[in-house]
Amino acid sequence: MKCARCLLHLRRVGPVGQSARPAAPSASYSQSSVVPNVHNQVLRRFHGSPACAKNRPLPAEFVNEDSKKTDKSLISHGDLFEQVAKEAKSKATFNKVVEVFIKRDVRRRGHVEFIYAALRKMPEFGVERDVAVYNKLLDVFPKEVFVPRNFIQRMFNHYPRQQECGVQVLEQMENYGVLPNIETKVLLVQIFGEKSHPIRKYQRILYWFPKFKHINPFPFPQQLPEDPVDLARISLTRIANDLDAKVTVYQLPCTDITENGEEVTLPHIVGIQSPSQMELLAKHNSTRPLFVEGPFHLWLRKTCVYYYILRAEPIPPHEKVEEPYDPERCFYYPLQLDLDLDLDLGDDESFDVEDLDEGPVYAMCMTSQGDQTTLNQWISGLQQNNSILGQIPILFRLEAGPRELQAEADTESGHHHRPDPATQQDQSHPEEEPDVRVEEEQRKSHGMKQ
Repeated sequence: MKCARCLLHLRRVGPVGQSARPAAPSASYSQSSVVPNVHNQVLRRFHGSPACAKNRPLPAEFVNEDSKKTDKSLISHGDLFEQVAKEAKSKATFNKVVEVFIKRDVRRRGHVEFIYAALRKMPEFGVERDVAVYNKLLDVFPKEVFVPRNFIQRMFNHYPRQQECGVQVLEQMENYGVLPNIETKVLLVQIFGEKSHPIRKYQRILYWFPKFKHINPFPFPQQLPEDPVDLARISLTRIANDLDAKVTVYQLPCTDITENGEEVTLPHIVGIQSPSQMELLAKHNSTRPLFVEGPFHLWLRKTCVYYYILRAEPIPPHEKVEEPYDPERCFYYPLQLDLDLDLDLGDDESFDVEDLDEGPVYAMCMTSQGDQTTLNQWISGLQQNNSILGQIPILFRLEAGPRELQAEADTESGHHHRPDPATQQDQSHPEEEPDVRVEEEQRKSHGMKQ
């Protein structure tokens, strides 16, 4: 009410320097400039001089103040990493970004948002498995501010947003298999106190990580080798699951120059075969064909590799011959137990187990090019230790490998219209040999793509 009275008084008085007499009706004023009041008083609008109508420059401290605040918040979230690490993303540049944020403000405003953004950027900088970087992120928190002072604050989860952020840092360490050290505990005690959720998370990690550290019976290296031959050797050893299996390198990757002066890159061919597979292959019926199938993918951490197998069709039930087990083959895990146990009325000798026979696998290999020419070289290398391969027909059931899929995608992006593959095949191979036709009939009978 007081503000309304002052506004009414100013309108009645008018501009400075004029008398306080009430405004008389004048013909020069338009009807829109006179506003009748409830108390039968005529109120005058405010009038300014033409000089006031011009745009006056605002002080520089008030120009784009909101935009500056927005830019600061955005920089603290994600743009700060892009601005500092323009040339290269490494551990040094990541630590530099953290130091820049620490020196910007003594009170560490926006530290929670910055830590969340840093956790998302860690895989890009390659520091997601470094415990020193996680300790540096925890050092961003202000010290002795979020520590509860009494049991009531501790009971009601003192500063829950900051505690959740600290737990998120420890969870990311747990996901990447990083074990916190004593420096991590000292930082958590200084930031959140001894009775807090991050400290409990830290204690759980230290309890379970040593228990599961060596529980895997098939350990795997943390850093994968960059050499494709070494990577193929590790992958095949892991798939075979046989200590007696032998890994053979049939061809190393190299570059050869033809007579025309063209450079031809030869792929690597690495295969594996165990003595038991060689025995089964020697007993295989030579009238039944073998099949080379693939590629099948295998994930090694974040790397995907492809392998091919040499297998046979399942043996028909009427042709199966049960061989007697050798009791001296294994003393610890016998293959057959003859136990004469008395059966009760409720006991049942039959088991409802679905037995699916997919046929024996005789060998496996890995190569960077999955075409038929390269796999023929692998079969030729296998024939040195398995002479029966020269008498058995071998058919190829190959699907599109990674390089073929990439080439097909490039062709689709470069050309809008693709010719019919059947028509193109007829034009490129007008006359085919009878063996190839038989092979195609075998493929169609098994419902596989060419």
